[in-house]
Formats: sequence, structure tokens, C-alpha cells
Amino acid sequence: MRKHTPFALLLLLAALLFCTVPATAQAPQGFVAEYLQQLDDLQTKIVGLAEAMPEAKYTWRPEAGVRSVGEVYTHIADSNSGLPKILGAPAAAAPTERKTKAEIVASLKESFAALRAAAQKLPDTDMDKPIKLPGRTLSERALLIRNLGHLHEHLGQSIAYARTNGVTPPWSQKTGD
Repeated sequence: MRKHTPFALLLLLAALLFCTVPATAQAPQGFVAEYLQQLDDLQTKIVGLAEAMPEAKYTWRPEAGVRSVGEVYTHIADSNSGLPKILGAPAAAAPTERKTKAEIVASLKESFAALRAAAQKLPDTDMDKPIKLPGRTLSERALLIRNLGHLHEHLGQSIAYARTNGVTPPWSQKTGD
């Protein structure tokens, strides 16, 4: 039986606690609208947390061989920036080398904007359209669902990194969670 470290359990708990989307007055219509609603929530939390982390902590990592705070946010931005091209939209601007907190946060914001723009152009009727990736084929819907899962995974990781470094997520400060 595999033992889980306290840090791994903290990551899992954070992911489970914060992967829900708050209820809204008007329900979105269709898959793409639902995806965009979730993407908005994730962007608010991920960018807010990136902005809340002190720049001095961007090089912090829980142990050798694990992504640092800045590397996690850069990874998210790179992943978001690559998805529009896979979805048939114009490729997002190639990320430049990002070293400072300001550069990394700007890259995150740009990547979410490019991803949102690409998703907004997808008709719900095309969600079963196959997307060929190396070694597999997925529907557009499956690819977008995987993207949300990926973002939730790194949101949980970022929450654990922040809390370990004494930073309370901005949305928790407002609600007391």
C-alpha cells in the first residue's frame, strides 16, 4: 500500500475543496458556455493567487525536482497558450522568457484570454469533432474537459504552495474559508 505524504494529502484536499463553481443567477446555455463559466472561475482564482504570492516566493519549491511557484504558473500559461492552436484557432503569441512575477502574471492573463477567445468560437454542435493528438484522438469536448481538470490540478497545487508559504487565497480572505 502506498503511503501519501502530508503535502500530497494537502494538495488533494485543496483540489477537492476548491473545484466547485459558485452558483449564478442565470445558468449558462450549452457546453461551451458552461466551460467558459468554469474557465472564468479558474482564471480568477489562479491569477488572483499568482498576484497574491510575494515575488520572493516565486522560486520556492517544496523539494528538489518539483516545480517552483513561478514554474507552475508558467506551465499553466504555456498549456493555455498551446490549446487554441489545437482547437483550430490562430496560435497564441509564443511566450517569451518570463522571469519576474509581473512577466509571469501577464503571461497567465494573456494565455487565459487566448484560450477564452478560441473556446468562444467553438459551436456546441462541434463538440464531438475529433481532435488528433500524438498517440490518441479526443473529441473537442473531451479536450476542454481535460483542460479544466489540468487547471484544477494546478490550482490545488498553487493553493498548497500558497498556504505553505503563509499566503491565504484571496477568495478565502473574503469568505473566511
